[in-house]
Amino acid sequence: MGNDKTNMFVAIALSLAVLLGWNYFVAAPMHERQKQAAAQNQVPGQSPGGDPVLSPSPKEGGPAAPAPGTVPGANQAPVSREEAVARSARLRIDTPALFGSVALKGGRIDDVLLKNYHETVSDESPRIVLLSPTGSANPYYAEFGWVGSDAGKLPNADTVWKADAEVLSPGKPVTLTWENGEGLTFKRILAVDDKFMFTVRDEVDNTGSKPVTLYPYSLVSRWGKPQTQGYYVLHEGLIGALGADGLQEYTYDKIGKEPVFGGNANTRGKAWDNVTGGFVGITDKYWAAAVIPDQDKPFNGAYTERSEGATKVYQTSVRGEAVSIAPGASSTATQRLFAGAKEVNQINGYQKDLNIKQFDLMIDWGWFWFLTKPMFKALDFFFHWLGNFGVAILLVTAILKLFFLPIANRSYVSMAKMKAVQPEMTSIRERYKDDKMKQQQAMMELYKKEKINPVAGCWPVLIQIPVFFSLYKVLFITIEMRHAPFFGWIQDLAAPDPTSLLNLFGLLPFAAPDFVHLGVWPLIMGVTMFVQMKMNPAPPDPVQAQVFTFMPIIFTFMLGSFPAGLVIYWAWNNTLSVLQQYVIMRRNGVKVELWDNLRGTFTKKSPEKGAAAKS
Repeated sequence: MGNDKTNMFVAIALSLAVLLGWNYFVAAPMHERQKQAAAQNQVPGQSPGGDPVLSPSPKEGGPAAPAPGTVPGANQAPVSREEAVARSARLRIDTPALFGSVALKGGRIDDVLLKNYHETVSDESPRIVLLSPTGSANPYYAEFGWVGSDAGKLPNADTVWKADAEVLSPGKPVTLTWENGEGLTFKRILAVDDKFMFTVRDEVDNTGSKPVTLYPYSLVSRWGKPQTQGYYVLHEGLIGALGADGLQEYTYDKIGKEPVFGGNANTRGKAWDNVTGGFVGITDKYWAAAVIPDQDKPFNGAYTERSEGATKVYQTSVRGEAVSIAPGASSTATQRLFAGAKEVNQINGYQKDLNIKQFDLMIDWGWFWFLTKPMFKALDFFFHWLGNFGVAILLVTAILKLFFLPIANRSYVSMAKMKAVQPEMTSIRERYKDDKMKQQQAMMELYKKEKINPVAGCWPVLIQIPVFFSLYKVLFITIEMRHAPFFGWIQDLAAPDPTSLLNLFGLLPFAAPDFVHLGVWPLIMGVTMFVQMKMNPAPPDPVQAQVFTFMPIIFTFMLGSFPAGLVIYWAWNNTLSVLQQYVIMRRNGVKVELWDNLRGTFTKKSPEKGAAAKS
């Protein structure tokens, strides 16, 4: 009896250690990161300043890197975003999905806000800010242009463009014009669709007396390392697809560990030469900015990090092939900019309609894309049919249970048979308690005689793990789940249940600490998991039995900080499993001892039974 008590206390201690460790090292930091990300609007930065255009090393004979320009706001204290925007004359952007402006000084697309996305579930909360100009606290912008060593003056951050209209909107492109005074006229035709895609067509007319060679480039630049979620299931940072090299993902920390880039000790990075098709950009959890070169022409791509004082500047860029422009001739380079929300159907549509190679990988489907993509499609289909993502989760879970019904039935039948032969197993353990070898042989003979697979009961769990992970991934990465309501107090399925047991679910006038977060749905999940475990025979080993007893408690605390949609799925799946197992056990003539097991859990074992169990 003493050993059993010792094992029980060891099990309890281990369970508490896991529970407290999870909450201290995972749950509490998770809530803190979420608060910081919300406060900083998902696109925080730390430094003002300009940005020298740093493009990939061109082929033999080309310029090593374009010369930096003098950038408005550089080396000055940061000002408010509104003041930084007001420093330059601007071309206004107004579409059904975006509003903002293009700086006529420099020609950068550096002021973009998302009309249909807010910081919180309230439509009165501020809209999401994606791109911001230099001089502000969060410089983040896209730039397009030409580089070359023999063309004289080229457009840079100081160039003041002339626009032929005041507003850029869908179906109404705007032309920007600038002459360098040395025989070259530059035109930039900007167009935008009704969602998140800009088209930038740069034209150069050579009215001079000598030929010039130019390279078209585009880049996305971000000043300061942003606050990230920090989860391995989500990529945030530099991203792109570069021809045959495929998807290339670099976190902000990883790119800083690359070798010195371009011979500049202040810059580190990675380059890809002579690739065709793809894109490069910078991605957050739900938003992204990416430049897309001509998909039929070779280009060089690069990811870089450089230091500007105490600030790190992260940049992705592409540089096209050399273009030779004879006197009296002209040349055109067409590139695109995606700047907006990573809506799955819109991303897929751009990939298909514009033939952008692997653009769907802008969304981090992960290695198990063959599970996460179908999971999203199913959820999205039922959401549009039913109008509620939470109900779609419940329905998809029920369909999955039906799909895996044959395997689950076989495992539950095996578990029912295990329950039926439990007295014989107990007898064998008592008979050979001093000879483990004979005990195992007798057990195997019993399994063979009754046609029982002792590991069959693991199948439902093994099946549930990839399904659980794929649903977790979909809920976590896709913007369609963001701010999607369920019923009652669940107004965001992608966020944790906001209620807490510690303040009686809001009845007491204080905010519950993040360290221990127990909402209503995590508690429901814990109860369903506890009931499901009590449907099964208790493990013969006392330590295992005690650990299994505390597993629902541990999972309740762990899932307390998970997205509410995932917790609802888990609770619903447990409920369906209990009902399914109950029916199968009854059909196989096995007594359902759920209530007996529950009573045994909460009642004290009599001395006689305890002595019998020990003998």
